Formats: sequence, C-alpha cells, structure tokens
Amino acid sequence: MKKTMLTLVAVAAMTVSLSATDYRAEKPDTWIAHDVPTAIKALYGEITPADAAIKLKAPKVASNGGAIPVSVKTDIPAKSIAIFQDANPEAAVVVFTVTEDMVEDFGLKIKMKKSGTITAIVEGKDGKFYSKKLTLEVALGGCEG
Repeated sequence: MKKTMLTLVAVAAMTVSLSATDYRAEKPDTWIAHDVPTAIKALYGEITPADAAIKLKAPKVASNGGAIPVSVKTDIPAKSIAIFQDANPEAAVVVFTVTEDMVEDFGLKIKMKKSGTITAIVEGKDGKFYSKKLTLEVALGGCEG
C-alpha cells in the first residue's frame, strides 16, 4: 500500500512539474529587460491590461529592502501571474504558471534596492490581461537592510 501511494504521489508531482512553462528558456528577453513595460512586452507581447480585482499586498514602507514580503491573489481564472518591479536593474521578478487545480494566491519575498512600484499582471484564461500596481518605500539601506 505504501509503495502504491508513493508512486501516485510521484506521478502527480511529475504531472504538475511537466505542465509548468519554463519562462526563462522560452522568453529570455523578459529577464534582462531594464524597465517594466519592456519586460511585460518581452513576456506577453503588446498588451493593454485592464485594472482588475487583484489583491497585491506589500508593506507601505519596507524596513529591509532585501526581503520584502509580497502577495498576489485574484479570483480571475488565470493562466499565469507575473510580478515586476521598477527599482532594480532587471524588472522581472517571477512568473507563475497557474494549473487547473491551483488557487491564484501566491506569496514571496523580493529584493528592491530603492523605493518603487510593484506591478502584477494576470493572464486570464479568457485571453485578457489584468494588472494591479502598488508603490512602496524602501527604508535607507535598500537591499543591505
């Protein structure tokens, strides 16, 4: 019974990992873009995202620019969710592939060298794009803490 259960877990894990898109390999220009509009264009092409009910959260003032907690959540059925920032040399932070069984609710810690804006882009399963922006201050010291 244990061997069968372990095999099922391994197969399920392989299925999830095989369905994820490798955005670094497929869209390499996204990761070297120095501003948010260029990074978004490299990832998704020419899009005009609509403001939507996306919950993008981060502290208004980050005391440690080296570990800023950021969360993004939406009820929009999504294909992918991307996060960008305009404070560091490269604008792209992360792109999540959203699979059928996932909840569109992600949290992570990002680095920002200075105060700036975080942008979340949701690629909807309906083929439309949605965005939310959040401006925050980074206390003196930036990534140094």
